[in-house]
Amino acid sequence: MHILTTQAQMQQAAHDLRRQSRRIGFVPTMGNLHEGHLSLIRLARQHADTVIVSIFVNPTQFGPTEDYAAYPRTLDADLAICRREGVHLIYHPPVTEIYPPDASVTLAETSLAQTLCGAARPGHFNGVCTVVAILFNTIRPHLAVFGQKDAQQLRIIRRMVRDLAYPIQILASPTIREPDGLALSSRNRHLTPPQRAQATVLHRALTLAQANFAAGQRDPRQLENDMRQLIQQAPDARIDYISIVDDQTLAPLTAPITRPALAALAVWIGQPRLIDNTTLTP
Repeated sequence: MHILTTQAQMQQAAHDLRRQSRRIGFVPTMGNLHEGHLSLIRLARQHADTVIVSIFVNPTQFGPTEDYAAYPRTLDADLAICRREGVHLIYHPPVTEIYPPDASVTLAETSLAQTLCGAARPGHFNGVCTVVAILFNTIRPHLAVFGQKDAQQLRIIRRMVRDLAYPIQILASPTIREPDGLALSSRNRHLTPPQRAQATVLHRALTLAQANFAAGQRDPRQLENDMRQLIQQAPDARIDYISIVDDQTLAPLTAPITRPALAALAVWIGQPRLIDNTTLTP
């Protein structure tokens, strides 16, 4: 497994791989890898000859009140995991390699990013789109894998690939969960034992929405209210948003649901902010 740290190295490696007719699968990460990331790597391995993983904590997707410096850096453990999973190449650049000191160009998605986490974290998806575009341009993958847990991000990246004509296939990997339903996240490790027990309320709320929907409830406001009432029973829960939106446009739904919808929520359990989602299909 090779570890590259500069754009020049990475671009040369990508050029050589393409000359060898190798199909490149790419998994972008910020490190601190867990089983959810491994599912992305394994899916990439199924569809590509060469798997490249980036490990880069992207400063531009952190807001002014979000602690970029505190994000866990676990490079040695991440490299061991990638080696074990058969990753061929790691791209681990310093910040100055991605963003020169006088960098002045960014990308902005102006439709899908207006709701959910885009509304709660202004500028977040501008940072995501910018860094992913830079990584795509550097690595030139044939395909890239993103998780369905970050449903809004997945849709925004697909829109970016379409609108900017990237010849890249975007694969979606299902959300990986603990046995009690909690979606795997790097933030879970910051939960205290009592908070960890309470955190299952996110999945339970989505399961309730699915059950009510299957029983015939089509009023998005009622579905949201039912989820809210359940989550509020957790003493350390503080709701950022609970929203049912159109599955494609991510626009909030107010009329009875007649087409696929996305039930999405973001909830603080103590300090960690957790997200989860599920689809509701008539």
